[in-house]
Amino acid sequence: MAFCGLSVAAISMFGGVYSILPAYESDLFGTKYVGANHGKMLLFSSTAALAGPSTFLYLRGLSEKAAISDLVSKIDPAAFLEKFGSDVSALDTLVEAKTVTVAKLMEIAPSGVVDPTPFLYDTSFYSIAAAIGVGAVAHSLIRPVDPKWYEKVEDSTK
Repeated sequence: MAFCGLSVAAISMFGGVYSILPAYESDLFGTKYVGANHGKMLLFSSTAALAGPSTFLYLRGLSEKAAISDLVSKIDPAAFLEKFGSDVSALDTLVEAKTVTVAKLMEIAPSGVVDPTPFLYDTSFYSIAAAIGVGAVAHSLIRPVDPKWYEKVEDSTK
């Protein structure tokens, strides 16, 4: 229940952030080019919204392949052949066809082998946490532009 509530709270904040972003940008960089600055911020925000999940899933896939390879190295080749009807040399093809999965390999793994399923997202989450940390540090380094560098607004009544 707490997870659902926190997820709703986090998702609802996105609209608030985007609504105050132009004012924040004008405080930092001045008002003259706030439209261009905001366009760039939205462009990179959209890029991150597309690249983030793709990167996350790619890293999870790498972890899954590594876990499957590790499990196969601990399994008797005869048991693998009996369970999947193919030799270990066809592992890549069997994984792509979803014939071989971590759960199915755990069924024939020797006792005492640790199930890697709870750890499949470790690399993904650590990488995303590192990226968020870099972003937080970069954001903390942003300082407002000194008003003396603002372009003067020309008086159109003259």
